Amino acid sequence: MKAIVYRQHQLPITDSQALYEIETAIPTPGARDLLVKITAISVNPIDTKIRRSADAEEPRILGWDAVGEVVDVGENVTLFSPGDKVYYAGSLIRPGTNAEYHLVDERIVAKKPTRCSDAQAAALPLTALTAWELLFDRLAVDSTSEKTLLIIGAAGGVGSILTQLASKLTRLRVIGTASRPETTEWVRKLGADQVIDHTHPLSEELAKIGVKHVDYVASLTHTDSHYQQIIEVLAPQGKLGLIDDPKTLDAMPLKKKALSLHWELMFTRSLFETEDMIRQHEILSQVAKLVDEGVLSTTLAEHYGKINADNLRRAHAMLESHKAKGKIVLEGF
Repeated sequence: MKAIVYRQHQLPITDSQALYEIETAIPTPGARDLLVKITAISVNPIDTKIRRSADAEEPRILGWDAVGEVVDVGENVTLFSPGDKVYYAGSLIRPGTNAEYHLVDERIVAKKPTRCSDAQAAALPLTALTAWELLFDRLAVDSTSEKTLLIIGAAGGVGSILTQLASKLTRLRVIGTASRPETTEWVRKLGADQVIDHTHPLSEELAKIGVKHVDYVASLTHTDSHYQQIIEVLAPQGKLGLIDDPKTLDAMPLKKKALSLHWELMFTRSLFETEDMIRQHEILSQVAKLVDEGVLSTTLAEHYGKINADNLRRAHAMLESHKAKGKIVLEGF
């Protein structure tokens, strides 16, 4: 099978060896595995972070979001059968989805939304899981709450689905941040009640729309740059949830207001094979239902063509520019 891999982490993404194609064997399913023939993938910041973090001892296949057809199953699989169309976000500790065939544990997979094309569905799994877990599992938002949520980086992949979840499934007042006209309009279309500019002090931007404090902050990018401002705008006993990787984070300034800090990593359940690992199957199934009912929309923003090394390098370059909105998808080999 074809696979796109990397070896050397210091290569710029413009180098043809930063991501390149190889031929490798089709893998064999383990007891709870599905063998999926990949039809579409999307690209996430985690792809670029891992590619740039360290050399790989052997050519490593990156990629996590995927849509495809089940072609074989392990002996203990109960949720799926060959022929099922599925979508999922994979595991950090297994080979990725930038390949013609891929193995994945059935407990983190769901049947794809029928209302979506493969490309549209491929934009959803990783970000939908991250956003759902952050909002409902980590921040423990009550769907009937009428409090205020500030989403920093609302135009990105996670922000695009989090904005929809918060505006459609809760009674929160949703305030998103964006810094360009096109991303501001994108966030408004996704359902945010207001949009403010994160290149200006958050307290000043919130004051312009009559908000002094917010109850929840979902910080999706550049948390270290906004950290002191976040503490300032959070109400006493408020909650901060984050997904990015600040070099350091001092929790002591949170004490005076009794603020709580909540990390979200959607790979945790598959990384540790937690007892509730099947929760991701349940979340993705619910997301698919909401998409098919027209409640949620795909966050696909750009289609980069076929799954090959050239197009994946272009996608990585766009993510590294920090100018992407929504999700970048590739489809077919």
